[in-house]
Amino acid sequence: MHSTLDRRATVAAYALFLALVALAPLVLDGFWLNRLAKYLVYGMLGVAIAMCWGYAGILNLGQGLFFGIGAYMLAMSLKMASPASLQHGGNGPVPDFMLSNAEPGAVIDLCCINPAAFLWSPFRHQAFGVLMGVLLPVLVAFLLGLVVFRKRIAGVFVSIITLALVLLVRLLLVDAQPLTNGFNGLSDLAWLTVGGFAFDPYGVATYYLIAAALALVLVGARLLLATRAGLILRATAGDPQRARYLGFDVAHYQTFFFALSAGIAALAGMLYVLVAEFASPTFMDLAFSIAMVVWAAVGGRGSLLGACVGAILINMLESTASETQALVEAWRVIVGLAFVLVVLYLPKGIGGWVHGLLERRGHATEAAQ
Repeated sequence: MHSTLDRRATVAAYALFLALVALAPLVLDGFWLNRLAKYLVYGMLGVAIAMCWGYAGILNLGQGLFFGIGAYMLAMSLKMASPASLQHGGNGPVPDFMLSNAEPGAVIDLCCINPAAFLWSPFRHQAFGVLMGVLLPVLVAFLLGLVVFRKRIAGVFVSIITLALVLLVRLLLVDAQPLTNGFNGLSDLAWLTVGGFAFDPYGVATYYLIAAALALVLVGARLLLATRAGLILRATAGDPQRARYLGFDVAHYQTFFFALSAGIAALAGMLYVLVAEFASPTFMDLAFSIAMVVWAAVGGRGSLLGACVGAILINMLESTASETQALVEAWRVIVGLAFVLVVLYLPKGIGGWVHGLLERRGHATEAAQ
């Protein structure tokens, strides 16, 4: 009976959350829809962290790497389709920043003079940008997982490796000024176009695209974690040595879910580009990756929906506090204080607190019967 109540409560919570997300366009204008869409993207990142940290026991401090790669892959494609990209002698569109970064006298034959420009050529097709936005981060995470988990590296050492990797890639991205536009990132992007339909960043269609993606990620991850693979994953997180004694390939499960988490983060990065209309090296900043962990901790890393809601609420709080005149100088303190209070009084996050209430209610119901 207890598990039945839990399942019903979980289904009700998911249904309520998704219903609120679906009904938002009825009461919000384009500006607020765009902002809420960004919050939903952050919610997707919360799900990725919860899956990796809360269920697999892998504290990834470099999740911004996969978010950033996904964002850049799509942004490169949209950059090639933007009016700012110019035609040069049949060589195809060239990103405008390459023209400004080129040596004097090299503008006319830029594609021939700068071999790096050839790397941009495939991104003339938006389908290629979308495909690479998912495949490349998943491949990077898969290869990293093979190396790390096969060697049984665990705990803080995994966090250090992922942290170092995201900082390294960010450094390379910034240093490759002629190819990536360095600190400036990619802006002046075209809209994503599918079948002749352009997704307006402030439009209802774009909002529902992101909402549908979040719903699929949330429900799909929940169903996956309820399978035998999910149960084994939680067993490996709790006691990997015992799982090995039972004959399970711990590294196999860890690598799979680590790569899946990276894929979710990459999808979030691509969707963020649709509404924000830029890609920046700040996506790979250490502070951003750590912020994702904070979101999941506040929402409850042991709950996919809790981590998602936590990410949305924290970003709403940050935006509201930073835009309030009286709180401009103190909004970071307010957000930090909120995090400290949650850690002290709700160690399992908002999701764990709600689950605890439901458990107590279930015990009370059983006692009454």
